[in-house]
Amino acid sequence: MCEISIIVPIYNVEQYLRKCVDSILAQTFTDFEVILVDDGSPDNSGAICDEYAKLDSRVRVIHKENGGLSDARNAGIEIAKGKYLGFVDSDDFIDKDMYEILYNAFSVADIDMSIVGYYDQYGDYILNTDKDIEDFKVIDNIQAVEEILKGRKLTANVWNKLYKKELFQHIRFPKDVIAEDAFVIIELLLLVNKVGVDTKLKYHYMHRKESITSAKFNPKDIDTVSAWQYNYNLIKTNIPSLISDAYARVMWANFFVIDKLS
Repeated sequence: MCEISIIVPIYNVEQYLRKCVDSILAQTFTDFEVILVDDGSPDNSGAICDEYAKLDSRVRVIHKENGGLSDARNAGIEIAKGKYLGFVDSDDFIDKDMYEILYNAFSVADIDMSIVGYYDQYGDYILNTDKDIEDFKVIDNIQAVEEILKGRKLTANVWNKLYKKELFQHIRFPKDVIAEDAFVIIELLLLVNKVGVDTKLKYHYMHRKESITSAKFNPKDIDTVSAWQYNYNLIKTNIPSLISDAYARVMWANFFVIDKLS
């Protein structure tokens, strides 16, 4: 048993993987396990995972057939031993105190999820350093859903957050889609009471030309529309006061796809 299970889905990222894993193992909070899920990588990523498992007892490795990002995360959830779950993408990295901040939020307030800010990073260029203002607040789940829908202060990404493990008792990432984070974030928030939000920027989200979110249009981009239409239906049933915000998010998803097409 450990306090936090950090799940890292891995596919064909040998040039980024060491920086990612090193940043996790360097955390000031140390009571965690790292679950490295090698999703059938054709490069040396799997061997790198095994190397880390030999070096640090906190590292656990899953080697599996390729099933996509969602399938890899789900495999990690299934074997996680921690009381809390965190997710880090294998081409990103984190500041050394990120999980200490996320974890300590649970002792400050009665919350079910904690959140920190993140950097949009393009190589060595960081886009949003002006957002790094130190502030902590506790909001309820309706406020959190509203902020996610607006997409300015909070975003639908799962990787800059820490969750009570029981939130995932019946929730898994949908397979064979992109925008998988958007498919689950509203479902998760409907299960929580309070969310702790720390505005300090601690996660480095790396934008790469070959990444899913940076690539040119492909038919899978329509999954983004499907995700926010799904969320619209959830909100219509559960939080009707936010239906106009949910509709605006569906419109945003449509324009996002149209922009890629153009």
